[in-house]
Amino acid sequence: MSTTPSRYARFSRQTLAALVPELLLCGHLIDRSGMAHSIAAFGRTGMAEVAIEEWQLASPVYTRRMQRALGFAGDSVPTIFKGLQLDIGAPPQFMDFRFRVDDRDHGEFWLDHCGALADVEPMGEDFVVSMCHDIEDPTFDATALATNPHARVRPIHRPPRQPADRTPVCAWRVTIDPAHEPPPAPRNAGRVAESAAARTELAPIDAADDGLSDYAGPLLSDLRFADFSHSALVRIAEEVCLQHHLLTLGFVLAVRARADAPAAAAIARKQFTGIAGLTADRIRRCLRLGDDAEALATVLAAHPALNPPAYTGITIDHADSVVRLRIPRDSGAVTDGTWPAMLAADELAPLDALARAVNPRRFATAVDAEDGVLTVDFGLADTPFRECAEVAVTRFSTGAGFEFADRGKPLPLTVV
Repeated sequence: MSTTPSRYARFSRQTLAALVPELLLCGHLIDRSGMAHSIAAFGRTGMAEVAIEEWQLASPVYTRRMQRALGFAGDSVPTIFKGLQLDIGAPPQFMDFRFRVDDRDHGEFWLDHCGALADVEPMGEDFVVSMCHDIEDPTFDATALATNPHARVRPIHRPPRQPADRTPVCAWRVTIDPAHEPPPAPRNAGRVAESAAARTELAPIDAADDGLSDYAGPLLSDLRFADFSHSALVRIAEEVCLQHHLLTLGFVLAVRARADAPAAAAIARKQFTGIAGLTADRIRRCLRLGDDAEALATVLAAHPALNPPAYTGITIDHADSVVRLRIPRDSGAVTDGTWPAMLAADELAPLDALARAVNPRRFATAVDAEDGVLTVDFGLADTPFRECAEVAVTRFSTGAGFEFADRGKPLPLTVV
């Protein structure tokens, strides 16, 4: 199988082990950007509808991709839980999922910490109910149904919290029963399932590498990414990037159903700008980079908006002080209408936000848009730019400053 080389292969195994949870967290924070603009456009109820639709469309597709990539496809409760551990909807520690398996068809999970709830509780009970009831009910089911069409996820308890400091913050029961009738597929499900993102082929994991090459063993209490091999971490990183794009595709489709074309494009670009800057900032800090051209090129190489190359087709050149992107207009990402499709010679705000997270004096300039390729260089202004409003809004999340901890050796929760 011929595949486009991964940019993540340039990073060491140790670096990738730190970078993968960052990518999972930043995928989760996409909604801190997108939902802020959805509330402004559609109100709280409309925002909830957009969130439900985007996750229902994206999560079944990327859940199955990750199962195939790491060799844990199946139809059991442990398989559902493994998928959650590699899902941008449940980034480790920020969304601190804990699991109990009773048997292959029954189990529970609960959250000892929920970063999403920490973000929403200050906004009031109505927003808590929107997230923890209106949104979670159909989207948890959608994720579980990707593994078994007869799975259901039902609350044991959930916010609003009584008392206000109750822990765990919520608890849920997962049951697989042939009597459960799966719900009808949401609109546009087929479109996302047949998207270029869904069909992108990535390099297989090299089983000869040191470390774990799959997740076929027992369900673990936590995933310690340092235990995976280099090639497995490269594949996981690229799969997580596709999760970002698939969620964005679901978001774009949901917004387009509720707004005219110019308004929908503006909302999508604001979502991209906010998360592009925040993600670049977290990547820069994770990799302990400076603010020079080499640092910018490294952040671009790791940024999920530009990855995987097999999907985006984007190339990055760095020579001396010049950093250049070439963005083809015929890639799968552009065909799908995800982030690279939102860039144009006169629409470079997301790249400005990304670059300014590395150095606040940076700006993006289109130097060529001929032959079906948008070429962008990054200049350096004399004085810093102010952080744009879209990034500032996204920083509202506690995830902006969240720090991961080493929890030591994970415990097996099931027997294989």
